[in-house]
Amino acid sequence: MNFLKIKLALGLSVSIILMLVSSVALHAQNKNNPVYVDKEGIIRWTSNNKEAAFFGVNYTLPFAYGYRSHQKVGLDIKSSIDQDVYHLARLGFDAFRVHVWDTEISDSLGNLKNNEHLELYDYLIAKLKERHIKIIVTPIAFWGNGYPEPDEHTHSFSDIYNKQEAVINEKAFQAQENYLKQFFKHKNRYTGLTFQEDHDIIATEINNEPKHSGKKARTTEYVNRMAAAVRSTGWTKPVFYNISESPHHADGVAKANVDGFSFQWYPTGLVANHTLESNFLPNVDVYAIPFDTIPEFHHKARMVYEFDAGDVLGSYMYPAMAKSFRGAGFQWATQFAYDPLGTAYANTEYQTHYVNLAYTPKKAISLMIAGKAFHQLPRSKSYGSYPADSVFGDFKVSYKQELSEMNSQTEFYYSNNTKSQPKSEKKLKHIAGVGSSPIINYSGTGAYFLDKIDKGIWRLEVMPDAIFINDPFAKASLEKEVTRIQWQKNAMAIHLTELGYEFSIRGLNEGNSGLEQARDGKFSISPGTYLIYNNQKAAEKVNFNKKMGVLGLSEFVAPKSKFTSVYLKHESPNLVSSEQPLKLKATVVGLSSNAHVSVLMRTLSGVYKTIDMVQDSPYEYSAEVPADILKPGVIKYRIAIKDKEESYTYPGGYNINIWAWDNYHNDSYSLWVSTPTTPVVLFDAAQEKPITVYPNLWSANERSIQTTSTPNELSLRLSSATDKSETLGFQTFIRNEIKNQTDKDSFSSITIKGRTSDGKKLPIQITLITKDGYAFSASTVLNDKLESHSVNFEAFKASKYLLLPRPYPGFHPLWFTASGQAELKLTDVEKLEIRTIEDDSKEIKTIEIATVLLQR
Repeated sequence: MNFLKIKLALGLSVSIILMLVSSVALHAQNKNNPVYVDKEGIIRWTSNNKEAAFFGVNYTLPFAYGYRSHQKVGLDIKSSIDQDVYHLARLGFDAFRVHVWDTEISDSLGNLKNNEHLELYDYLIAKLKERHIKIIVTPIAFWGNGYPEPDEHTHSFSDIYNKQEAVINEKAFQAQENYLKQFFKHKNRYTGLTFQEDHDIIATEINNEPKHSGKKARTTEYVNRMAAAVRSTGWTKPVFYNISESPHHADGVAKANVDGFSFQWYPTGLVANHTLESNFLPNVDVYAIPFDTIPEFHHKARMVYEFDAGDVLGSYMYPAMAKSFRGAGFQWATQFAYDPLGTAYANTEYQTHYVNLAYTPKKAISLMIAGKAFHQLPRSKSYGSYPADSVFGDFKVSYKQELSEMNSQTEFYYSNNTKSQPKSEKKLKHIAGVGSSPIINYSGTGAYFLDKIDKGIWRLEVMPDAIFINDPFAKASLEKEVTRIQWQKNAMAIHLTELGYEFSIRGLNEGNSGLEQARDGKFSISPGTYLIYNNQKAAEKVNFNKKMGVLGLSEFVAPKSKFTSVYLKHESPNLVSSEQPLKLKATVVGLSSNAHVSVLMRTLSGVYKTIDMVQDSPYEYSAEVPADILKPGVIKYRIAIKDKEESYTYPGGYNINIWAWDNYHNDSYSLWVSTPTTPVVLFDAAQEKPITVYPNLWSANERSIQTTSTPNELSLRLSSATDKSETLGFQTFIRNEIKNQTDKDSFSSITIKGRTSDGKKLPIQITLITKDGYAFSASTVLNDKLESHSVNFEAFKASKYLLLPRPYPGFHPLWFTASGQAELKLTDVEKLEIRTIEDDSKEIKTIEIATVLLQR
């Protein structure tokens, strides 16, 4: 008995010792990990226990269409990776994530294929390490490699089991477990390290956007088995799992043995097929997480694996998103997806996303500023509600100015022209921007960077000009150019006290040996990297082999222009006021400095007029149309270009003299000139104009355009099902219809022509949404007769409105009410919303709208 007690005691002691040894061994092993998740769910640096934060991008070049597109245009993919990683470092990013296309590197049983895709992934990781960019590995994507092309049949497990089956089917479980074990044992051929051994790989997110269904216990089992498979390879770093893609299974996910959860955010929806206009800052006012009632959700780390303001070209969204992310407690955020330099001219990578330093300089600088905000803003702090939260810390965003800005003691960044004075010019070390500021005046359209090396010595990097010539979010093709890159000298002036007014500019990058002298702080500059200094002896002591952080002093990457042909972009105003001067504008690329551009106008009454266009900036031309030709009626006009021996006629872009006897092209722009009583058409179902419908109705019995009893009239018909939302309706952008009306104060009402169905009466709400995010609504009642209903402006009162396109994930707010008060001014109105008044009724609602008019 005593012997048994002793044996048991010894056995227990041995067990305890083994547990302690194991714990100590594990703790020692964890010390080699760069970060850890503490008991409160905070990601901390292992070296000093401080909170960590990471911000960057997804980037897909080793896989799928990114890989194939570069093959099609004949680019060396490794060289392309080198160039893009330099730009990521130039923008200050320190985070990279992409879902590995497992379908390209595995077979049906989950065996790892050591092929060119895996090699390129290894190469990318090695290059990211050189720039100190941290990595989260997401080894499973769940889907094919085709988009935007058809999927290839790779015979991998993701080619056999779809996203729903992969998280339920036992054989799929086994294939994924096998794959994960082999993947995490893989040794990078360029670094010689496994994912566990690599100090720049800080965590893993098991898979990308799982679609869970069925029993929640099976969800928990799946997550635990995948996490166990990863950890069985010796992995001790944090493990994340997606909780936002299948929110109805969030409690099943939360019960799993993981260290944190991953989220995404597409606050303006995806794939609108055109550039979204209007102020979308209300869409990113807050990141709302609905899982606080789940006990297991607490004390877990949070990351954003993907985010973007899809189809938005403006450069004001990203810092506002970073603010909301920090307010929600996130410590990792990676935009999806950064466009590779080699194909960004066409934006074929992902049509709904578009950001690249060379091709979208304003958005790239905005994303850079967002990265700074993400690192500097306190976690879980609120800055109020829009528009009060447009200024936060050292940062501000402005839809009106299309501006993101950071203004601190040592850094000054801006995505567009700004009049803000730097907080401390003497302490400035880093400047970056597009356009002009009190510090730098620049006539080009590309981004530039000015970084202090020493007193009186700075490094200047100037990107070539980028000019948008086609809608980047419309149908994409490698044959279609959406942004033109132009290399030319542009005027620049730098106003820094320590540089003075007379300083030297010396070329640094390969092939750039120019040396210029500034006069009164002004000079001309071509794309490249330069040393700027006011002390020759000090400049001679600069070690050009020394790096500035992770950037070489002479490094420079920029694309040459892929196209050089003449291209003109012009949008004709829809309706303008009579007998008031009008400015017509056009963007033109591919012209010499001596080109001549003119507008040829003809009224239907037979009055002709030719007006020269003047060059306002390198690519912008304008013509002042005098009041005497703007009589009520319709004006047809064309734009003619004469450049050296070539002639072009627009619309159409015909390479022919507009006066040539054999010029048979009759294409023309149309300009409608109103009478004092002409209404402005805000919506006409017979015109092809983008609208956003809520809810997302697509079937013919839910959404249709149909004829009415009036000739040439169409109506938009929307009908909800009984289990759909409590409201339905649509929004459309109307700023362009209003802005050219010089007599805006003469309008007094809105008339809507519409009806409902089945002999019923249906109240609807007409809402006008301003550029500041304020909404004003009035109601009327439709019956079953298609007739006009007029509502005076006095009836419009402050209200909420729908956030459309609907933010994704769908648990984000649907409605928005701006903070503070405002009054309705027609000059501020940008969007029109027509919808049913929400109620608890489950009845089918139907609205049919033909026109909405702004009446005098």
